[in-house]
Amino acid sequence: MFYSNQPIASPFFLIFSSFYVLPREELGPGVDAAISFTSVCINTGIYLPWLVSQCLKNSVVFKRAVFKHIADAASAHHSGTKADVVVNCTGLSSRKLGGVEDLKLLPARGQIVVVRNDPGIMTSISGSDDGDDEVCYIMNRAAGGGTILGGTYQKNNWESQPDPSTAVRIMKRCVDLCPNLVGKDANGKQRGIEGLDIIRHGVGLRPLREGGVRMETETIGNVIIVHNYGHGGFGYQASWGCSAAAAKMVREALGKKGTARAKL
Repeated sequence: MFYSNQPIASPFFLIFSSFYVLPREELGPGVDAAISFTSVCINTGIYLPWLVSQCLKNSVVFKRAVFKHIADAASAHHSGTKADVVVNCTGLSSRKLGGVEDLKLLPARGQIVVVRNDPGIMTSISGSDDGDDEVCYIMNRAAGGGTILGGTYQKNNWESQPDPSTAVRIMKRCVDLCPNLVGKDANGKQRGIEGLDIIRHGVGLRPLREGGVRMETETIGNVIIVHNYGHGGFGYQASWGCSAAAAKMVREALGKKGTARAKL
């Protein structure tokens, strides 16, 4: 066996439990290769409130406001004095926010269907016969979060409402990939998408950025700005690492400024 590059010392699959490559006889029609592993799926409806609770427990004060310029956020500190640092996590809004106006940002539209059906597994497949911007995945959320059927990855599409024809294609792809999602009827005949118990349809705009995530520090006027945005579709996966990196950047910036206690 020959490689064009040196083998990676710590390949990604070492972090997974029960990782294995499926033998060819277990592959479905049109599938060239497949892997199986044990991982996690976040129920964001539970996870996000938990994050808020952790912030509140650590004396974080939440405020809602509208700013035309990123530096204006420094005036919103709950103490009444100006903040030393503003951490910019505004996602797609950084495209139009004054002081940032990053034209490298673009939406990657994702459409999903949430159903009550539980196939017992989570699965996805690369590629789709419905176009390069349509994908197929089935993700089951814990604690009654339903099963997510996806999806799309449509760059520069700002449409916020679900498209009915796209929804049908999503459901058909998922049922074809995992027939157990709907099972068979009383006569033993395989059900189609009519066997799906739909909860809702959804659309999200991923904050994709050409050139990758923007994580850097700049000073506008006398306000230190730490940018942390442009994570596309991997925001949850990268959040802890990027948050740690942003916190380090804040500490370094304050160290140069000579500020002992930061106000963010």
